[in-house]
Amino acid sequence: MKRPIIILLFAGAFLPVGAQRVLSLDSCRAMALRNNKQLSVAKLKQDVALNTQKAARTAYLPKVDVVGGYEWTSKEVSLLKDSQKEQFNTLGTTLGAKAGETMPAMMMEMMQKGLITPQQAQAWGGFLGEKMGTLTTAVNGIGQSVTDAFRTDTRNMFGGAVIVKQPIFMGGAITAANRMADINMELTAHSTDAMEQNTLYSIDQTYWTIVSLRQKQKLAQSFLELVQKLDGDVNKMIAEGVATRADGLKVSVKVNEAEMALTQVDNGLALAKMLLCQLCGLPVEENITLADEQTTELQARPASAEFNIQTAYDYRPELKMLENVVELSQQKTKLTRAAYLPQVALTGGYMMMNPNPFNGFKKELSGVFNVGVLVRIPVWNWFEGAYKVRASRTSTTIASLELAEAREKIELQVNQSAFKVKEANKRLSMALKNVEKADENLRCANLGFKEGVMQSTEVMEAQTAWLQASTQRIDAEIDVRLAEVQLQKALGTLQ
Repeated sequence: MKRPIIILLFAGAFLPVGAQRVLSLDSCRAMALRNNKQLSVAKLKQDVALNTQKAARTAYLPKVDVVGGYEWTSKEVSLLKDSQKEQFNTLGTTLGAKAGETMPAMMMEMMQKGLITPQQAQAWGGFLGEKMGTLTTAVNGIGQSVTDAFRTDTRNMFGGAVIVKQPIFMGGAITAANRMADINMELTAHSTDAMEQNTLYSIDQTYWTIVSLRQKQKLAQSFLELVQKLDGDVNKMIAEGVATRADGLKVSVKVNEAEMALTQVDNGLALAKMLLCQLCGLPVEENITLADEQTTELQARPASAEFNIQTAYDYRPELKMLENVVELSQQKTKLTRAAYLPQVALTGGYMMMNPNPFNGFKKELSGVFNVGVLVRIPVWNWFEGAYKVRASRTSTTIASLELAEAREKIELQVNQSAFKVKEANKRLSMALKNVEKADENLRCANLGFKEGVMQSTEVMEAQTAWLQASTQRIDAEIDVRLAEVQLQKALGTLQ
């Protein structure tokens, strides 16, 4: 058991410290989809739309609210007028005054009729005079108690209620709002799909651009080695006197141009890898190598240019989003119309108050249940609703026209992409033939130069033609792959 471990540790000691990370196209795509911040935002928007949809569903259910409050007023509610209070408070005094006015006359009349004697009248007058003050005070007290009984003492009022409201008919507003929430959910999903396709398209473009630059780097290195070998041969010929100094300078200039081209390719390759790291969510200084970089030839196959335009109509997320916009506008029209239709709701609840109005405004907390029906019927609004509905319908028409225009543009885009695929296939076929001819031409030029029947300038021309043909082959192979990806994106099937 120890021996294999020791071997592994020994082998690991010789591994380079900055080991390169090898990435395939699929791994780059997966990392980009996982680490793209805009995609994360789009998925969070989907979560927002989902919760909005759930919130819209609750509009069908009854709502329960609890309210409460306290209010202080500088004056209390009075059930009696001030004049009535005064009459109650002085009721005994008023009765005593009237009795004092009528009692002597009654005594005199009774004496004239012989019902009582003057001595009896005097005795009764004295007795009533003594008791009248007590009676007046007692009756005044009774009047005051009546006044106090009618006091509400509502300067300090406490109240609370539990209110239940159940919509019955809202003119279709709840249904329209729920449908809008559903459409918004679909809209965010299609937006996420569109963003995913754009991300994949950017990854594919950058990936194959790096592969192309890597192949061009190898090509530039091979070309530099060719011109350096030619430069060495020409210098030997100059030393032997069979070539001129001018021939050597021409080749040296070609060597410098090849070195400059190689430097430009190196810089472009480094920048492209930085861009790919950024798209994949990796540090830009990450040392990466692509799986297709190491292939000697890309071996691109001709791409298929066959398509069905209905596929684009069914799968393009941009069209789906515009269709959602049209549907949203239609539901908005229904929602606008619902605001001007009759609305019916069932209400109920329990209300508590202190002072208690059901028990003579006594200082106690008491409550009462209530059930009712709330009906709202718009009668006249100077055609405001009609104008708003017309405006909303016009917006729907605009959205429909934009959808039709987008369909036309997408159809044109798909046809252009298919045309580019066919063009890339032709260029690839021609480039492969040109490479074969350029290889043969370079072989003949090198052989003729060795035999002394061709000049160095002719060899450089053959080398330049070989470089150009090889570069065109690399570009054609990459164009085939990118054209295929572009056609998939135009059809909405890139994934």
